[in-house]
Amino acid sequence: MKVKTILVSQPEPKVENSPYFELEEKQKVKIDFIPFIHVEGVSSKDVRQQKIDLANYTAIILTSRNSVDHFFRIAEEMRFKVPDTLKYFCQSEAVAYYLQKYVVYRKRKIYVGKRNFAELSPLIKKYKNEKFLLPSSDMLKPDVPKTLNKLGVDWKKATFYRTVVSDLSHLREVFYDVLVFFSPSGIKSLFENFPDFEQKNTRIAVFGNTTVKAAKEHGLTVNIQAPTPETPSMTMALEKYIKEMNKKHP
Repeated sequence: MKVKTILVSQPEPKVENSPYFELEEKQKVKIDFIPFIHVEGVSSKDVRQQKIDLANYTAIILTSRNSVDHFFRIAEEMRFKVPDTLKYFCQSEAVAYYLQKYVVYRKRKIYVGKRNFAELSPLIKKYKNEKFLLPSSDMLKPDVPKTLNKLGVDWKKATFYRTVVSDLSHLREVFYDVLVFFSPSGIKSLFENFPDFEQKNTRIAVFGNTTVKAAKEHGLTVNIQAPTPETPSMTMALEKYIKEMNKKHP
């Protein structure tokens, strides 16, 4: 079956040179972006109920832009003045760069990992006498607490925001050739919105092993998978598949 339409279960990229736009132009396909999940902040009252006093911590571990936004939102709601001495441990350069929205970068102690959490751990270990707070979502990747416990540091997780299933009822009568998923929660959202969803001729594209597992558990056939050695990104995997299919069905 030829591929003409693709739905990516994420917000539309904000950058003009996104590989998705290039893919759309080169392969003459239509790509829509609709987030299947979204993030909602919890209240400062909720945070207090978790027995969190921001004044008790000397370092913050930030794993995403959401964690940055919601840490500063909660601090403001609690009327807590974030001290200049606070140390920031950012999982990636993108997170560290985003921190500039809230703090004067050069005047703060900021430590940056490369990409994944494991690459940040040597920096955390170096400052193991700090008291670390990890503001996160209710769906924290299991490798994060595992890594921190292994390091033997004094740390506490606090839920500052939640991952919530989006309302997709407007898609009930809309059909796409390919649905693209990046997380198990995206798959969960599909079936919460459409419990009677049948794959039929829809191709399923997934990113990462946990998403593959979730798709299979829900009885879906995975047609496109990334990352692989040949196609490290989702757009590369989509392009390869589209070329193969559209060649077979001109």
